[in-house]
Amino acid sequence: MTSTEDKVSIGFALKVKAYYELLKFRLSLLVAFSGAFGYSLAVDYLDWGKITLISLAGFFITGAANIVNQIKEIELDKLMKRTQNRPLPTGRLTVNEALVFCVILFVLSSYILFVEFNFKAGLLGVISFFLYGFVYTPLKRVGPISVFAGAIPGAFPPMIGWVAATNHFGLEPGILFAIQFFWQFPHFWAIAWVADEDYQKAGFKMLPNNGHKDLRTAITIMIYTIFLVPCGFVPYLLHMTGINSAMVAVLCGVLFLSQTFYLMSKPTDRAALMMMFGSFIYLPIVQIAYLMDKI
Repeated sequence: MTSTEDKVSIGFALKVKAYYELLKFRLSLLVAFSGAFGYSLAVDYLDWGKITLISLAGFFITGAANIVNQIKEIELDKLMKRTQNRPLPTGRLTVNEALVFCVILFVLSSYILFVEFNFKAGLLGVISFFLYGFVYTPLKRVGPISVFAGAIPGAFPPMIGWVAATNHFGLEPGILFAIQFFWQFPHFWAIAWVADEDYQKAGFKMLPNNGHKDLRTAITIMIYTIFLVPCGFVPYLLHMTGINSAMVAVLCGVLFLSQTFYLMSKPTDRAALMMMFGSFIYLPIVQIAYLMDKI
């Protein structure tokens, strides 16, 4: 190849990498899994074509919401060490390029949910997109109310999966929503605790109790985490899954809760970091246990 062709190839590869980073791939993948989990838990037999579609819808809608978040926070991302190398602050992608990508992802996800599944699932997807991109994002500089606002769209994926499969709301999708909803408070606040110095540079106010990393905040985190213990047993009571996964979910909830006790005894960044990793482990283990028990 000529040197010009080399440059074109390298430039193309760098663009692809930038678009990949814009998606926040791991977060979008987690949402895709949660949506597929909700769908799989609701059906009597697994249709891998439908599971692929609901996963893609979740991945695309989350990617689109992430892009809105990054477009609105370009100048703020430049201030924080953890975000200053993202595609938009570094200029590797323009706002227009990001916006076009966002629209494509949003249209694709909406088409899948509305056309391939049903109106209710599509409506939930659209609501989650707007709540995350246009409500949660600006509230991050207002106060910890942003965590509540972000927890709502963050808890929608398994509910969307269930509604996509059944076309109705009820206690079953409600408990899937509740588990993921309460999980997000210790998850978000553990991240906010660890990243507090960086967040302060951008004016983000996500920690409760006036943003102090102290016992009061640790107690607040503990209170929200308590709800995961009884919630983990409810799917069994609703005949959604078996007793084995219920015991796994309760045990994981107790272990996760114990991390909050450790944070209360030692309100340090290290304890918060351990809790953050605990939050990453809790949700997939519980969801996989529910699926395995049903199978």
